[in-house]
Amino acid sequence: MLRLYDSRYSGNCWKVRILLSQLELPFERVTLDLAKGEAAEPAFRRKSRFARVPALELEDGRTLVESGAILLYLAEGTRFIPEDPFLRAEMLGWMFFEQADIQKPIAVPRVYHLRGMAAAMTHDIARCHKEGNAVLEKLEQWIAPRTWLVGEGYTLADLAASCYVSLAGQGGYDMARYPAIRAWLGRVAAQPGWVPLLPGE
Repeated sequence: MLRLYDSRYSGNCWKVRILLSQLELPFERVTLDLAKGEAAEPAFRRKSRFARVPALELEDGRTLVESGAILLYLAEGTRFIPEDPFLRAEMLGWMFFEQADIQKPIAVPRVYHLRGMAAAMTHDIARCHKEGNAVLEKLEQWIAPRTWLVGEGYTLADLAASCYVSLAGQGGYDMARYPAIRAWLGRVAAQPGWVPLLPGE
């Protein structure tokens, strides 16, 4: 059975859990407490070369790291990856954009808020919001006339890009500014097999 090493609040781990659910793949979940430094323990470092989650251990004992790589591995040959080479490259472009441009300015303020540090980190949060709102505006303009990020259907692009964006409000972002994004997030969450970040949400 597949074994997923993850963290409860991680958007990158959430992506993998959603895809595993959508593909109806059974897996064992091993949740690490990052605040307690469990990702730095030698046993986990042998599985994850960067000492971070997610890490997916395959049935043969090999381990994959980095959420985008894990998503691509799991979705190989499924409807979540377009067959057309151009659309597949477009999908990858959004996945790269999400990791390079979307994740950090959204994730950092969220961590500050979740850990009760927001009042002490107002300068950093303001800087992240300036950068993040510029990125969200680009996404808003792109998705406004479309249903999905790439082509005519839901792909890994939508899954990868949506997770952290859907958590932006936890970091103090005013998502009312982005009606097209909110509508797109609703379509993503309506996909069969989608699961919330935390049970019961």
